[in-house]
Amino acid sequence: MALSILFLLLFILFSISPSNAQSFIGVNYGLLSDNLPPPSQTAKLLQSTSIQKVRLYNADSSIITSLAGTGIGIVIGVANGDLPSIASDLNIASQWINSNVLPFYPASNIILINVGNEVLLSNDLNLVNQLLPAMQNVQKALEAVSLGGKIKVSTVHAMTVLGNSEPPSAGSFAPSYQAGLKGILQFLSDTGSPFAINPYPFFAYQSDPRPETLAFCLFQPNPGRVDSNTGIKYMNMFDAQVDAVHSALKSIGFEKVEVLVAETGWPSTGDSNEVGPSVENAKAYNGNLIAHLRSMVGTPLMPGKSIDTYIFALFDENLKPGPSFEQSFGLFKPDLSMAYDIGLTKTTSSQTSQSPQLGKVTSMGWCVPKEDATQEQLQDSLDWVCGQGIDCGPIMPGGVCFEPNNVASHTAYAMNLYFQKSPENPTDCDFSKTARITSENPSYSSCVYPRAGDGSITGEVTKYVTSDKATEKNGSECFSSLYLARFIISIYFFCLFPSLRIM
Repeated sequence: MALSILFLLLFILFSISPSNAQSFIGVNYGLLSDNLPPPSQTAKLLQSTSIQKVRLYNADSSIITSLAGTGIGIVIGVANGDLPSIASDLNIASQWINSNVLPFYPASNIILINVGNEVLLSNDLNLVNQLLPAMQNVQKALEAVSLGGKIKVSTVHAMTVLGNSEPPSAGSFAPSYQAGLKGILQFLSDTGSPFAINPYPFFAYQSDPRPETLAFCLFQPNPGRVDSNTGIKYMNMFDAQVDAVHSALKSIGFEKVEVLVAETGWPSTGDSNEVGPSVENAKAYNGNLIAHLRSMVGTPLMPGKSIDTYIFALFDENLKPGPSFEQSFGLFKPDLSMAYDIGLTKTTSSQTSQSPQLGKVTSMGWCVPKEDATQEQLQDSLDWVCGQGIDCGPIMPGGVCFEPNNVASHTAYAMNLYFQKSPENPTDCDFSKTARITSENPSYSSCVYPRAGDGSITGEVTKYVTSDKATEKNGSECFSSLYLARFIISIYFFCLFPSLRIM
């Protein structure tokens, strides 16, 4: 019996496909442009990347068809203008499914239908009142053709649905939205569908354009911000915004509803009077976001997993109205070349010469804190590094480098491990000018400080993202799988030796 349990658990572990390891990375595919490449070429582009999901704002048949057989998850949308008719007549909802889903599914992997986009933001009371009935009719139409549960139904919200988002633990929905949201959230809970939200740290920086806010928004080293209710220190705005949404869901009894990030991104250009848009900032935000997602650390209130996140956007949209930066969120250019490299393309980043075998790397030494670095600076750096997916296990209680148990020692180990992922770049040993490179080996006893090229790190260099580079990281999924394996073995022994259970 015990062996059967073990084999079953191991089967579950190893049946988890590595190809799904980055299924949380998606992209928005907007069409407000007159220079977009043909959908067939875009489909090939997507297949050359680690992007696993695409969100459309409508149900463009040419795009849906072009993605057939690729396995890429497709999110389609019901236009806001169609909500009243779909809400009032189930037959119209069925016609919409018959026209926009059945001809393509399952060859085209449609996974979610968003009924309306930021409808509550419109302040159109009639439209707002039609939202839930429209969602319900789309759900009924799917169930009528045996697709209920296979294709989820949701709607997308702007962050303005929150009345309070600071600190994250006090996140709550605006009172004017709560009544309407409860019905929608009950629907999502009943159908197992996600609550889709559009967090944009870019807009947070625009309203508070201080250097420390920019670093906080770009996932760069910063002092962090402490949640006064929980004592949790947040090291980036993305986590803070997402956790505020989670807290808002919890505050009205729906904390088990999954959060989905339908849009987030950073513009690469804008007018001279617009604060924040630049290629450097866009590359830093999107690249560091991807690294953060790949680390699988999650957020402080939702640890251990990465939220499905759709980056805005695949291409610039030169016909989009509004400020000029609204047209400049594209990751790729119309000729299919990268606007900037954030490690999404399979044929670049970690798989090319930017990520050589360690034997080919000439290490510059070890990265350690400067003698005049303050305890607060060291703690900030330690929190930031360990939040990037670095394996900080050796400096945890019981780890080989836990002693001496002080901030300086722990930070030194973490800084060096981060630096050794790309030792040819001395700027990675900076940490807001609190670190330096040394030729003296800081290892002691059984605590070995790794250095690229000396055999203490094996495999390929796995670079971590900073503001001036972004490359793919492949190690965190293996690290998470290791913990899953340990968990499975623990369950096995728990079943095999009940006498060992703690009462």
